[in-house]
Amino acid sequence: MNELTPVSGMDEEALEAAFQAKIEQEIRIEPKDWMPEKYRKSLVRQISQHAHSEYVGMLPEGNWLTRAPTLRRKAALLAKIQDEAGHSAYLYSACETLGTSREKTYDDLLAGVAKYSSIFNYPALTWADMGAIGYLVDGAAIVNQVALCRTSYGPYARAMVRICKEESFHQRQGYEILMKLAFGSEEQKEMAQDAVNRWWWPALMMFGPHDANMDTPNQSMIWKIKRVKNDDLRQKFVDMTVPQAEYLGLTLPDPELKWNEETGHYDFGEIDWDEFWSVVKGNGLCNRDRLADRQAAHDNGAWVREAANAHAEKQAKRKADAA
Repeated sequence: MNELTPVSGMDEEALEAAFQAKIEQEIRIEPKDWMPEKYRKSLVRQISQHAHSEYVGMLPEGNWLTRAPTLRRKAALLAKIQDEAGHSAYLYSACETLGTSREKTYDDLLAGVAKYSSIFNYPALTWADMGAIGYLVDGAAIVNQVALCRTSYGPYARAMVRICKEESFHQRQGYEILMKLAFGSEEQKEMAQDAVNRWWWPALMMFGPHDANMDTPNQSMIWKIKRVKNDDLRQKFVDMTVPQAEYLGLTLPDPELKWNEETGHYDFGEIDWDEFWSVVKGNGLCNRDRLADRQAAHDNGAWVREAANAHAEKQAKRKADAA
């Protein structure tokens, strides 16, 4: 037996030492492996929050589905929305491997107990927002999620591999929408610039607070659930995005944004953290609307769940009778 494998009869301290040794050896933790309860709860919180973000994230785009300017745009946007629904399904399934139920995690969302990414509490006002969301929001998500492909929990890491591949298409789709607008008429370029102005700072907020401001050492980093610090991910996103925006002829709304020869990175201004925490606490422009829409979808789908359960019970009875 591998000496890193926890076995029955080991005390709590020895189990945790063996568990951390597996983490250090880059051995993936699987659902049937022993894990500390705090590790399990941390994963449930993070993965469910991620699943909720994918689920709520369909709403800004769904608002523009019937108003997409061409059939091609409508088909591409519909495909993206379907992808996001699939991502939430993968992640809810990953949560279930940790001993919780999909119903419980979803009920926590509707009750306001569980959080989702604050970015989705901003309104999508024009068609250009579909480009800015794909370019900036999905671009930021990719930077964060690529690192999660190496997270220590196996089901989460494997789900992220597929999700990242699909998110890369979403980012390209958004960039292509902005490119069409930026290279179009003056009115179209103004629309693109306005969308970038409104989504730039919320996109930077997606990476979370400064690492130095954390109240406690980041246990997620020690467990390798999280692999890269918030500020490092944010810097990578800025460095990647600025040249792309310059190609489009669009200005990122930060007067302090400039290249730093000494560091080899772009310097940028400070985020409005008061706004960030206000949105997280439920005071964003769309917080209430987003949860109301998800509650309505849940209520309207009750008959589907009831029918599915009745069918499952009927099939189980048939098998039992046949036996």
